[in-house]
Amino acid sequence: MATSIVLNFFLLCLLLFSASPTLSASNELPKTGFITLPVKKDPATNQYYTSIGIGTPNHKLNLAIDLAGEFLWYDCDTRYNSSSYLPVPCDTQKCPQNSPCIGCNGFPTKPGCTNNTCGLSITNPFADTIFSGDMGEDLLHIPQIKVPRSFASGCADSDRFSTPLLVGLAKGTKGILGLARSQLSLPTQISSSYNVPPKFTLCLPSSNTKGTGKIFIGGRPSSRANVARIGFALTSSEEYFINVKSIMVDDKVVNFDTSLLSLDKNGNGGTKISTLGTPYTVLHNSIYKPFVRDFVKKASDRKIKRVKSVAPFEACFDAGSIDDLDMGPAVPVIELLFDGGLKYEMFGHNTMVEVKEKVLCLAFVDGGKKAKNAVVLGGRQLEDKILEFDLSTSILTFSSSLLLQGETCSDPVLN
Repeated sequence: MATSIVLNFFLLCLLLFSASPTLSASNELPKTGFITLPVKKDPATNQYYTSIGIGTPNHKLNLAIDLAGEFLWYDCDTRYNSSSYLPVPCDTQKCPQNSPCIGCNGFPTKPGCTNNTCGLSITNPFADTIFSGDMGEDLLHIPQIKVPRSFASGCADSDRFSTPLLVGLAKGTKGILGLARSQLSLPTQISSSYNVPPKFTLCLPSSNTKGTGKIFIGGRPSSRANVARIGFALTSSEEYFINVKSIMVDDKVVNFDTSLLSLDKNGNGGTKISTLGTPYTVLHNSIYKPFVRDFVKKASDRKIKRVKSVAPFEACFDAGSIDDLDMGPAVPVIELLFDGGLKYEMFGHNTMVEVKEKVLCLAFVDGGKKAKNAVVLGGRQLEDKILEFDLSTSILTFSSSLLLQGETCSDPVLN
């Protein structure tokens, strides 16, 4: 009898030990040496998002992908709770400098409602306000591993704000996965926890119905695609800028004031890479006008018939007058030029969008005369390419279109 009691006690302790959220967290990376996250494209907004689990129990959340986001944040409304959540106290080394100290007196303690807590400014690029959120640590569940409770993120209770916290984000998303050059971004924290290089790779899908793209953190699989490497243009901003020197359409340099491509220390001018809120590349008006003019001229040389514009696009064409190739519609090739003769090529797959039956438009938009940046390279122009962002070397590695190899970002070969 005594032996049975002791055995039962031992089994109970073993069960409790295995259920502990802190002790059960894996510290082992996959055998590949890197983490893989799925990327999907929302058909209504053309936003890209991934799925991550947070907390105990595991809350699976869809998060919009934002290259400008400083950290991962999510909506921890009144219906959300997690037994493994730990708020980060004020006046600790983990709390970023100049962060406010916030409290939640008079309400039940839960994620997003604790006292003496390090505050974070929650930014949604579609909202006209900045939200106040808590900085907390919790378990992070991603497909291959469970990151220990030291992972820090932002948590904001949407029920406490008059302005919708998730306004503008794709339906079903519950926050933003920030991938900026910051100390709290997912790649930086994964690098610190697992001693892997602080880098990540985007492979954005072009289809919202056929398969998924990928985010690789800490490394990436090999590919047959040719790659080029350029340095980031560094500023006080934590966003990603590149030094484009000129733009070409079918080997003809577009004539505009190239001083617009110069970037100042505050992130004005220059060329920025964006994934959220920029489904199509945005050009300063002084670049957009000659760029469209040159594209239309080159398209006319190919006997491509122009049709009425469809907002927000200016240059639209009769799809019946355009041949369809492996690289997409056979239209003039657009290239961004860098020092040393390096080029970022964009074929029809990346430059045209079908706006209605038998009408294709040039997927670039006019940012106006007061645009902050000369070029904001948008999602359409990033799809089905490998883009590796190395935060330690400030190097961007980009591939040619995967379609040249008969692949896409949705292919199993890139898993």
